[in-house]
Amino acid sequence: MRIVFMGTPEFAVPSLEALMESSHEVVAVVSAPDRPVGRGLKIRYSPIKQAALDFELPIIQTENLKSESFAEALVPFKADLFVVVGFRILPSRIFKIPLKGTINLHASLLPKYRGAAPINWAVMNGETESGVSVFFIEKKLDTGNIILQESVSIEPKDNAGHLYDNLMVIGAEILVEAVDMIADASFTPQPQDGEVTRAPKITKETCRIDWKKDVVTIHNQVRGLAPYPRAMTTLLGKQIKIMETRVIDAAATSAEPGTIVLLDRKKGQLHIATGKGVLAIKELQIAGKKNMVTAEFLKGYHLNSGDILS
Repeated sequence: MRIVFMGTPEFAVPSLEALMESSHEVVAVVSAPDRPVGRGLKIRYSPIKQAALDFELPIIQTENLKSESFAEALVPFKADLFVVVGFRILPSRIFKIPLKGTINLHASLLPKYRGAAPINWAVMNGETESGVSVFFIEKKLDTGNIILQESVSIEPKDNAGHLYDNLMVIGAEILVEAVDMIADASFTPQPQDGEVTRAPKITKETCRIDWKKDVVTIHNQVRGLAPYPRAMTTLLGKQIKIMETRVIDAAATSAEPGTIVLLDRKKGQLHIATGKGVLAIKELQIAGKKNMVTAEFLKGYHLNSGDILS
């Protein structure tokens, strides 16, 4: 089949590579416009655009997915199928162009975690299972009929980055299998079934730690936001991003939430009281500095037991 691939992030690259190695023909790639980044405002291509250049594929970029020019740019490729992995919400006029429709690879077991950040929210909510879904795009976000799903376990040690890497690889395999099924008409799409949960975009408020919450909830928040954008707190007027934590005690504590209840520079220990339980900070970052393990951090900053994070 002739395929137009639409994507932007690193997550989509293995999927494009897998389709290029399949029996199908990727005839063009659609990706986000180039953006200036950093202090020098140097133009940087999206990971998918760079991959498309490496494969010498035609590339389409537009700010306006509803524009007449975008639709006109797609039609000449005569695609049988559009494949979407990590792209923007398509207008119905666009996703209805191919004869066989438009499919999307989504990093959750739909209908759980519909939305922009399914990987983060699955880990933040303490899920023990996640997965990928390939489905037909419809007008309402992430609601289309399922072609194929694959589940994976979330281990206690996993953070969002670990799950991202795992689903990125598995998703590419499942996507090609789903495209094969569409080509052979060897499947019956199934309506989504089960509890619907949401996975909205991560905001600064999502990242802010509320130390009044229980220790497991905060620990999972840190896991679900690592390695990026990371959970945040404030100590002695400085913003701190926390990369890794460990639950020390899940029982109630009498200390005020956010209080440093143990500080041991020799052992590199920094324990914080929560609304219920005690959390150890293992790796963190002061604004403008590099990531540090706690032992390194404690050597350079004057803290005392009883100081409070907020």
